[in-house]
Amino acid sequence: MSKWLRISILATLIAWSAPSMAWWWNSTPSDYTQTRYPIVLVHGMFGFDSIIGVNYWYGIPEELRKYGATVYVTQVPALESTIARGEALLPQVEAIAAIHGKVNLIGHSHGGPTARYIARVRPDLVASITSVGAPHRGSAVADLIYGSPVEGLAATVGNALGGLIDLLSGGGYDQNLQASLYSLTTEGSAAFNQFAPAGVPTTACGEGAYSAQGVRFYSWSGTGVLTNVLDPSDALLGVTSLAFGFTANDGLVSRCSSRFGQVIRDNYFMNHLDEVNQMFGLYSLFETAPKSVYRQHANRLRNAGL
Repeated sequence: MSKWLRISILATLIAWSAPSMAWWWNSTPSDYTQTRYPIVLVHGMFGFDSIIGVNYWYGIPEELRKYGATVYVTQVPALESTIARGEALLPQVEAIAAIHGKVNLIGHSHGGPTARYIARVRPDLVASITSVGAPHRGSAVADLIYGSPVEGLAATVGNALGGLIDLLSGGGYDQNLQASLYSLTTEGSAAFNQFAPAGVPTTACGEGAYSAQGVRFYSWSGTGVLTNVLDPSDALLGVTSLAFGFTANDGLVSRCSSRFGQVIRDNYFMNHLDEVNQMFGLYSLFETAPKSVYRQHANRLRNAGL
């Protein structure tokens, strides 16, 4: 075993054990994440709420609740168009808003545009939208696959996987990889941005409007790919990142495409799965822990009166 591999494994074990070892000096206020309106999490492509007790947002809802937040985890089709996913999300948001008045939507990956759909059709239900690693201007990976000779095979395999994810998570949704892919292409994203332009930057890599119709907009994302030697998903994201050439990306979404509303940060050393604390909390030890980023953002929403 190489010296650097031993160091990485030791550091990872220390990072995993740190929360339990550090209870005695934790000075975070018990109401640090207690936002005015509940936080509602919206998963991305191939996403789910929970499978066999493992949440798509690994450990994040629990972390937010520990410091006062009310958190809901939603489920929409793993593979569908942005609008179809938005329509599936809408009744869930309506039910939550009926109790709390409004919601703070946080969407990862395809969950970002999905959340934007709600702000477009029912802004009265939304206090804020935060997109995390979301492709607002499309993804080079979707551009590469959609309309290519491998699209048919990808649809067959993808729909089967999406169906299995849906079955195991009890979603009850049909799957449509081709509709999902088109929504995430440059062309499909441009069409959706015409329908829901609020918060989308008007320049190639700028910031968008910070608010519209009473809804606040935020975003953050990563530009890491190979971030933890113990994470098997890094290898897959290393391959998909090749579609972006020399453009900074998280393995599936480019830095500039992720920018929406007020950009909190667009260069965390995180890949696409690190952004939701997957796989099983394996992230770079040289970057802020994903749980901390979400906790800090909940506090940001709290301080903004949201």
